[in-house]
Amino acid sequence: MSRFCLPRDIYHGKGSLEELKNLKGKKAIVVVGGGSMKRQGFLDKVVDYLKEAGMEVDVFEGVEPDPSVETVMKGAEAMRKFEPDWIVAMGGGSPIDAAKAMWAFYEYPDTSFEDLCTPFNFPELRQKAKFAAIPSTSGTATEVTAFSVITNYQTGVKYPLADFNITPDVAIVDPDLVAGLPVKQVAYTGMDALTHAIEAYVSTLNGPFTDPLALQAIEMVLDYLPASYHCNMDAREQMHYAQCLAGMAFSNALLGIVHSMAHKTGAAFSTGHIPHGCANAIYLPYVIKYNAKCPVAAKRYAEIARRMGLQGTSEKSLINSLIAKIDAFNVELGIPKTLQEFGVNEEEFKEKLPKIAELAVGDACTGSNPRSITPAEMEKLLTCTYYGTEVDF
Repeated sequence: MSRFCLPRDIYHGKGSLEELKNLKGKKAIVVVGGGSMKRQGFLDKVVDYLKEAGMEVDVFEGVEPDPSVETVMKGAEAMRKFEPDWIVAMGGGSPIDAAKAMWAFYEYPDTSFEDLCTPFNFPELRQKAKFAAIPSTSGTATEVTAFSVITNYQTGVKYPLADFNITPDVAIVDPDLVAGLPVKQVAYTGMDALTHAIEAYVSTLNGPFTDPLALQAIEMVLDYLPASYHCNMDAREQMHYAQCLAGMAFSNALLGIVHSMAHKTGAAFSTGHIPHGCANAIYLPYVIKYNAKCPVAAKRYAEIARRMGLQGTSEKSLINSLIAKIDAFNVELGIPKTLQEFGVNEEEFKEKLPKIAELAVGDACTGSNPRSITPAEMEKLLTCTYYGTEVDF
């Protein structure tokens, strides 16, 4: 038996933020990030709409990019003091992901972070609060997923938390919130969405409910991401919907080793953080080459290329067309082709490679990758992504 889980309500379209007026409750805590939502006036709107709904409102601000375990614990403490019956998380993936984890510690103060790291091991939520998510970027789709990524900065490792319990009750996908996105963020989050959809389509857990969502998302990203990057607002609206569809697909079909690699390299190097979507964009073409050695995966990559109208008469030529399309997108969006080009130090890369490879193989996303991988093979694959060498194994 398989399960397909989505938020109960998804409100979409310009101005859909106003739907907050119709939430039923007594107290709401709003969880936000570094200040862009405040500067653009969206935080005030959210607070006003919740007050119009008759709720007392508290705000937890300052969730950092790649939220830490410490921030999660601070937020949970604020929730325990305020006792909200709605948690409203707004922003990029980080504040929404952080709020999902805060929710668990709010309702179950004695739970440990280690407990939550075991996939699908969350306690039963909604004992104290429901959850509404409002994305302000077009990539992570955490507003419709059963996932949250939290970083332990002591170890430099990102932990993907997974449980259908943390799928939000309400998602508000309002394109007004992404109109002011910096173009670099448009590029990274857009490629994150493409990676979600492609990995969901070839995942070992793909199925008849996830495939149409994944294909539609891929088609929309290919149609609209370059125009969105060049500030066409109609395209930006369509990208906001595309990333949400990709999220519905991968939340249920899960992901693969592009994400395993991105999770374990994002915070690993002293030369600076590799933004998640940028890491995914770099790794995706190499992983397709690796996975395409598996006949089942090769067939599905070729299906994607065929459905997108890419050139090719054989399976191999169709897969090459798909890789070429992703490479061309990366060039247009200013994304480097290798980790070396990104600026990761060679000596540090070599020194940390065995440990990163081992952690990536152990990542929660590796289990649903269509081709199995050993730590030794992961070292080889990561080495290809550092130097730009051919994946021939």
